[in-house]
Amino acid sequence: MKELTKKYSNGEVTIVWKPHVCIHSTLCWKGSNGLLSVFNPAEKPWIKPEGASTERIVEQVKKCPSGALSYYMNSEAEEPVSVAAENIVEVLRDGPLLVYGNITVKKQDGDETHTNKVTAFCRCGQSSNKPYCDGTHTKIEFKG
Repeated sequence: MKELTKKYSNGEVTIVWKPHVCIHSTLCWKGSNGLLSVFNPAEKPWIKPEGASTERIVEQVKKCPSGALSYYMNSEAEEPVSVAAENIVEVLRDGPLLVYGNITVKKQDGDETHTNKVTAFCRCGQSSNKPYCDGTHTKIEFKG
């Protein structure tokens, strides 16, 4: 999958979306805690930052488990807000390996990717975006 980065702004905050990192957890839009007025995969564009207050958008983006969504305040430097935290590794039942914190992933070809917040790594072996999880574990009913 091509490593695109898309940006959506309401003038105060810019939402940064990296689709190649997304694990399709649906936390951004689905359920009673979702923010469907901003994140709606049934519409184009699927992110509409004018759909909620800046504070509510920031709150929702911080819930993204993969780090595919990040943000920066337009009054600050154009860099997604990074989280300074100790590194924690969590194995999700029937799902990916989550690594919390600021990390560098070095691929076999020497390419390095710097991530922050949460990075989801594939455990089922079927991701088309290895080493990252792309949600395939759900489709193949991975158990582990």
